[in-house]
Amino acid sequence: MQAARHAAKQLAQRGAIRLKSVRGMASDASSEKAHMDEALKEMSKWRTVTYVAVPTCIAVAAWDLTHIHEHHEEVPDYPYMRIRTKEFPWGPCGLFEMHCPDAEGGEEE
Repeated sequence: MQAARHAAKQLAQRGAIRLKSVRGMASDASSEKAHMDEALKEMSKWRTVTYVAVPTCIAVAAWDLTHIHEHHEEVPDYPYMRIRTKEFPWGPCGLFEMHCPDAEGGEEE
């Protein structure tokens, strides 16, 4: 029974210490108000940045995607490219090659 009383007494003391520290923080209201004002200024700044940046990014992306640009389909025929030492199961060309000069002659089976 005495151990239970001792434990309850320690818990009460710890709670009182925590309560004092919380009261000390709440009594400094001017610091809290200054912090809140600074937070509101930062929030306003980043809201403005967002309202400027998002439409700008959308406009740049729309401009870039609507202008026609040419694709270079001619790939230089370097001797070290497309070296075939054995046949592929799907034929003489690469699996995703759109234009295959080797397949135009017809398949031999």
